[in-house]
Amino acid sequence: MRRAASAMKSNGCKASVDKLRQIVNSHSADGWEKSWREGVTPWDLGQPTPILLHLLQTGSLPKGRALVPGCGSGHDVIAIASSDRYVVGLDISESAIEIATKLSSSSPSSNHHTFLKTDFFTWQPTELFDLVFDYTFFCAIEPDMRSAWASRIQNLLKPNGELITLMFPVQLANPLYCITGTSMLQRLSAITWVDPHINYEEVLHSVGFRATSIMENELAIGPRQILFLQGREKLGSWKRTTQSLL
Repeated sequence: MRRAASAMKSNGCKASVDKLRQIVNSHSADGWEKSWREGVTPWDLGQPTPILLHLLQTGSLPKGRALVPGCGSGHDVIAIASSDRYVVGLDISESAIEIATKLSSSSPSSNHHTFLKTDFFTWQPTELFDLVFDYTFFCAIEPDMRSAWASRIQNLLKPNGELITLMFPVQLANPLYCITGTSMLQRLSAITWVDPHINYEEVLHSVGFRATSIMENELAIGPRQILFLQGREKLGSWKRTTQSLL
């Protein structure tokens, strides 16, 4: 029964992803803003990411300054902000930032985070970061933007900063466009899935980053466990190599 219920949720998620694809493809200039205005946000959990909370509770997150690109409604930003960690959430959608700002207004950590409506690829902060957390951002950008993404990570992190990525197992490298056809479970069984960290390695290695750990996300939410029957979300931690610091 649990598997069936999760499968039903996954089919609903698939329909939302299809609609999101239509919006983004039809409105290249403001597709993400339109998706927020229409409430077509299948990636938004409506709560902090469970594995991020686990890292927080186990003291595994760097303190200092943290950045969450593509922060959406801001749940992750609010959750990890504290007197020891100032968090900046970025999103290109004005509606997303408005939602995040409203949600965070009564948060005890409201003095320890901020939300900015800006473009990750052109934004120039005045200070660098100790931590960047990327969940649904890398997987949503076009593949030809990934090298630019890696360069921005390199430029935004302090020399000893850490990049934490929650990575999707995908076909054709982008979950926004990877599933087509008939029955979901039939499609999934026929897909050749790409180990998620490979896509990250390709671009991060070129800017001097190496994985310090790659592990399965045992706290992935139920629908995504069903969606990724042929693979699991993976949690990656990345730092500059010694050579790249010289």
